[in-house]
Amino acid sequence: MLDLIKNLCSLDGTSGREADVRNYIISQIKDYATDITVDPLGNLIVFKKGAKKANKKVLLDAHMDEVGFVITSINSDGSLNFECVGGISTSVMLGRPVTVGENKIDGVIGVVPVHLLPADKKAELPDVKSLVIDIGARSREEAETLVKAGDMACFKSEFVIYGDGYIKAKALDDRAGCAILVDMIKSDLPVDLYFSFSVGEEVGAGMAGTAVHTVDPDYAIVVETTTAADLAGVEEHKTVCRLGKGGVVSFMDRRTVYDKQLFDRAFKIAEENGIALQTKSLVAGGNNAGIIHTSAGGVKTIAVSIPCRYLHSPSCVIKESDVEETQKIILALSEDFAND
Repeated sequence: MLDLIKNLCSLDGTSGREADVRNYIISQIKDYATDITVDPLGNLIVFKKGAKKANKKVLLDAHMDEVGFVITSINSDGSLNFECVGGISTSVMLGRPVTVGENKIDGVIGVVPVHLLPADKKAELPDVKSLVIDIGARSREEAETLVKAGDMACFKSEFVIYGDGYIKAKALDDRAGCAILVDMIKSDLPVDLYFSFSVGEEVGAGMAGTAVHTVDPDYAIVVETTTAADLAGVEEHKTVCRLGKGGVVSFMDRRTVYDKQLFDRAFKIAEENGIALQTKSLVAGGNNAGIIHTSAGGVKTIAVSIPCRYLHSPSCVIKESDVEETQKIILALSEDFAND
């Protein structure tokens, strides 16, 4: 599992540029999956035959894309203007290394040194539109030989295991979820299951909806990562969830009011099987459940997430034990829904 997560996070795949991630996943599952298709939007849809036929059709979804940047224009000095792809705080961009374009050109998101800032500006974050990516080019002409408008840029971040089973990397949202699904496909499943590795989640494009129309499931499980704010100085009711306490189930976010019966069912199954599970205690964010549960005539949907600190940054942090517990509850829910 750690190797899967590491390899997936090492790939670049902003929204609309998920091909490398999709190709890697296919390379991992091609000898295990019963059927693999790629729809016109780029969603990877997989069927894996289990030990017995399912009474109800269950779809598990994880998105392949990550937050990043798109180059919009090149300045006369060779620096690159950009827009964010997905929600990224300016605070995590400043001075960060990135790779740009298909050739993985190294760059840095430049920022004015603190020594040159007026006293009244030192505590303020700069306007994101004032930031540029520096790739070491001396002119627009030189930069244009390396990159062009429309190229994507991604954070460059080392995969690190530290402390008591903590994992730091970029793109853990949602490559950790993808890793869980890949591992399930490579295992012996108790029942038939469908999987979608979807595109465009970070820009709210709702592209997972087309996978739902293809599969037409009775139930869906959205496998995600979600914000953990278990940090010093954060009020207890705003911590959302905590690392080391297992997977996270939402009752509501900004796009979905989740089925109460499925919410209760998840905790009942977790208790019966000794699986660590916690509630997402803040109504915030959103994920593919927003489009999945309203597609194809309506789908009973639940979101199960891995808690993640510093989400949408180059240094996302999850805990290995939470990945294990999240996978346990997802497998248990999948079998329970399929046998309904």
